[in-house]
Amino acid sequence: MFFIKKKPIKLSKIFTKNKFEKDLLIKDIKTLDVATKTDISFFENIRYKELALKTKAGACLSTEKLSKFLPKDCIKIISKNVLYDLTYVLKTYYPFADIDYPDTYLFKPSKNKYPKVRFGNNVLLGKNVKIGKQSFVGSNTVIESGVRLGKNVSIGSNNHIKNCFIGDNVVIQSGCKIGLRGFGFIPIKDNNLKMPHIGKVIIEKNADIASGCTIDRGSVSDTIIGKNTYLDNQVHIAHNVKIGNNCMIAGQVGFAGSCTIGNNVSIGGQAGISGHLKIGNNVKIGGGSGVVKDIEDNQIVMGYPAVPLKEFLKKN
Repeated sequence: MFFIKKKPIKLSKIFTKNKFEKDLLIKDIKTLDVATKTDISFFENIRYKELALKTKAGACLSTEKLSKFLPKDCIKIISKNVLYDLTYVLKTYYPFADIDYPDTYLFKPSKNKYPKVRFGNNVLLGKNVKIGKQSFVGSNTVIESGVRLGKNVSIGSNNHIKNCFIGDNVVIQSGCKIGLRGFGFIPIKDNNLKMPHIGKVIIEKNADIASGCTIDRGSVSDTIIGKNTYLDNQVHIAHNVKIGNNCMIAGQVGFAGSCTIGNNVSIGGQAGISGHLKIGNNVKIGGGSGVVKDIEDNQIVMGYPAVPLKEFLKKN
C-alpha cells in the first residue's frame, strides 16, 4: 500500500528471452509462503526448501539445482543470479521503491483531524496518516503518508517514521528511524544495483523501542517486532527480520536481514545475529556474542562464534 505498483504484466513481457508453454499474467512479487497463482516468487536458499515445496506461486525464480523442489504446476524460471533477476522484476513493478524519496505532502497536524492526539512543536504528517486516541507525538517528528498508529502510542522527539503499522500502547523514544529502505543491493562493477524494498514495518502492541534505534522495512516481506518486546538504545534491525513476543534486546545489538527470532528471547548488548538464521523460543544470548548458525529452543549461548554456555565456560 505504500508503493506505486504497475498493472499486471505477462511473463513473456518480463522475461523476453524465455519461452513459456503457459504465459501467465503476473500481478505481484511475493515470498514463497504467501504467493498465489498470480504472483511470481523467488527461491535461492536451501533454507527455504519446506516453503518451496508448498508454495502456491504461479511462477518462481530459482537455480537449476533448487528448482526441483518447486511444485510441478509452478512455472520455473531458471536463473544464474536469482537476486539480480528478482531486483529486475521488482524494478519493473515498483520503479520508485529503490530510493527513499522524501514525502512532499507533509503538513502540520490540525486539531480538527486529530482531536484526541497531542503533538509537540514542528511535527509533520503525510497524507492518510491514522493516529489512535490518547497518543502523543513529540517535537520535530516526521510521520510519512499512510502510516498507522494505534491507541495510546507515545512517539518521542526527532523520529522519522514511514511505511509502518504501529499497534496500541507502543512506546518509541527519541531519535529513531523506522521503515526506511534497508541495505539491499547487487554488487556490480562501478555501479551497484539497488534492490527496491516494498515491505513495511509492523510493531505490535505494547512494544517499547528505545532511543536511536533503526528498523528497516522489509524487502519483499515485512519486518516485524512482536508484542511486548523491548529494544534498548541503538539496536539495528535489518530488512525482513521477525522478532517474536516478550523479547528483551540490549543496546547495540545488530540483526542481519531475514533472521527470525522466537518468543521470550533475551540478547545481551553488542551481540550480532547473522542473516537468514532461526533463533528458537526461550533462548538467551550473551553480550558480545556472534551468532552464525541456528539456535534451538531453550538454549543459552555465548562467545564468537556463539556456543552453549557450558562449552564457552570450559574454554575460557
